[in-house]
Amino acid sequence: MSVNFKHTDEALRKFAKAVVKQAKTRLTKEGHKVTSKLYNSLDYDVKVLPNSFQLLFEMMPYGEFIDKGVRGTKSSPIGTAKSPFKYKDSSKVMGMEYHTGTFAAWAKAKRIRLRDEKGKFKKGNYRSIGFVLARSVKEKGIKPTFFFTKPFEQQFKNLPPQLIESFGLDVEDFLQFTTK
Repeated sequence: MSVNFKHTDEALRKFAKAVVKQAKTRLTKEGHKVTSKLYNSLDYDVKVLPNSFQLLFEMMPYGEFIDKGVRGTKSSPIGTAKSPFKYKDSSKVMGMEYHTGTFAAWAKAKRIRLRDEKGKFKKGNYRSIGFVLARSVKEKGIKPTFFFTKPFEQQFKNLPPQLIESFGLDVEDFLQFTTK
């Protein structure tokens, strides 16, 4: 006979749901919802096993860079000093093929275009814009948004009392069931 962790499961799901909801809100308010890929990838998975609990948060791999920031090769935005991520300084052009395409798609979604000498928009130079943006981000880094970290920390402050109370209810239910 094992304990049914129904209340504990509910508390963990409530915690995870609140973190994801707040993270999505922060992404939207801070203007990081251009293609919605990162926004839509935010999710959680709770597993309650007989002897343990597991809570996993999921997001696109680049979400961690947006959350914690990335130090640049020449300068870094404020707040990236503690970031575990840093662009490597090399004479190679940082695998620009991938980054150029990513930034080109972003520029197209944001409708960013180059102008000629007369101030008129040039047609279809998104690849050039992507290259310029990718090089700039490599040199200057990415400012951290803490879109996930802050909601997690805020909700975590409330978690221990809720979790202890829920766990206690589960044990109490188990004891009542076994003593009948």
